Amino acid sequence: MDIGTITTIRRPHSTSEIGDWRPSWAWLAGGTWLFSEPQPDTDTLIDLHGLGWPELQAGPDGLTIGATCRIATLYRFTAPEAWTAAPLFRSCCEAFLAGFKIWNVSTVGGNLCMSLPAGPMISLTASLDGICTLWPRDGAPRQVAVSDFVTGNHANVLQPGELLRSIHLPTSALSRRAAMRVMSLTKLGRSAALVIGTSGATNGDGGDLHLCLTAATDRPVHLRFPAMPDAAALQAALDEQIPEARWFGDVHGSAPYKRHVARHLAEEVRRELAEGVRA
Repeated sequence: MDIGTITTIRRPHSTSEIGDWRPSWAWLAGGTWLFSEPQPDTDTLIDLHGLGWPELQAGPDGLTIGATCRIATLYRFTAPEAWTAAPLFRSCCEAFLAGFKIWNVSTVGGNLCMSLPAGPMISLTASLDGICTLWPRDGAPRQVAVSDFVTGNHANVLQPGELLRSIHLPTSALSRRAAMRVMSLTKLGRSAALVIGTSGATNGDGGDLHLCLTAATDRPVHLRFPAMPDAAALQAALDEQIPEARWFGDVHGSAPYKRHVARHLAEEVRRELAEGVRA
C-alpha cells in the first residue's frame, strides 16, 4: 500500500551518512510489514540495500546471514554436505505466512526484527544457536544470541536507530542432526506451534538433545539435555522450564491449545532423534 506520511527516502552507501536518529525515521529492508499498514509516525525511510551487505557467507566456522538476505536466497542456498541441519532452511522458509513472491522481497533480518512469536527465521536461527551482530548508533558492534534478542511478542533488544547487521550460525550447530514439527490452523497459515530439535548423535545412538520451541511461546524457549531424555523426562522439563505466562495465545490458537500442541510436537521430535526414524 502507499504510505502517505512518507516524505523522504534515503539510500545511504554507509551508515556514517545517517546522523542523529529521529523517532520518525525507519530502516527499510524488504518492507513487507512497513507497507502492509499505515505508519502515521514515520516520515522517512532509510533503504538498507545501498549498504551492499553480502546475503550469505559460508565458511569453516559456519554461515553468516546478512540481515538483508532475502528469504528466496536462503531457500535456494546449497549447504555443505556436512551441515546435516541445513534442511531446516527450506522447512522454515516454507513455514512463512507468505507466498514465494513475498520471499523475493522479505528478509531474514526483517523477520527477526518484527519479533513475532511465529517468526520462522527466529525459529531457525534460535534453534541453531544463532548470534546476532548489532550496530548501535554510537559505539562498537555488540553480539546477542537470537534467543536473547527476542524478548516477547513484537519486542526485542534493539535500541532506537540500532541495526541488526547479521546472524551467524556456527558449524557446531549446523552439523547436528535435526528434526522439525509445525502446526498451523490452516495449510498456509501462521504457525500455532513450531518445534525444532537437534542432536549430536549419529546412527540413532541416543546422544544429547537441544529443543527449541517457538510460535506457541511469546519468545524462543530452549531446553538442553546432555543425554537424550525419555518421554516422561521431556514432559516434566517442559512443565518445569516454561511458566504458564510464557504460553502465547492469539487468533491462531489459545494458550492452552498451543501448549498442548507444542508438547505433542516436542515428543515427536524427541522420538525421531532418539530412534532415527520419523514418528
